[in-house]
Amino acid sequence: MPALTSETIRTLTEALADLTDYLRGNPDVDEALALVEPLLDEYTGLPVQFADTLRALARAIQEHPAVPRTAQVDLLVAELRTAAWEQADQHTLHYVLDDLRDLYDGSVAREPVCCWCR
Repeated sequence: MPALTSETIRTLTEALADLTDYLRGNPDVDEALALVEPLLDEYTGLPVQFADTLRALARAIQEHPAVPRTAQVDLLVAELRTAAWEQADQHTLHYVLDDLRDLYDGSVAREPVCCWCR
């Protein structure tokens, strides 16, 4: 795996910002759902990945020999771990996406068809 850099991560956040801008432009619902789907995957989506990232950062800080062992550091590490749990709880958003897709597919199927389109 190539070494990660701040620029690599910045590119990722820029891609998310581009997606947000795109979604604000009222795109086709099927395309919007397809673009967001990988972000909300139950096992590999953003909530799970970001929670893992926060836990890994907490562990790296806590285990690094140069980091002082103080109550303040312990508190900050605990805050990272709490944030990780809160992020992980968002993994259920994939169910929301599934429900939206079901509702959208159902509403499209029920649209009346004119006599010329049959």
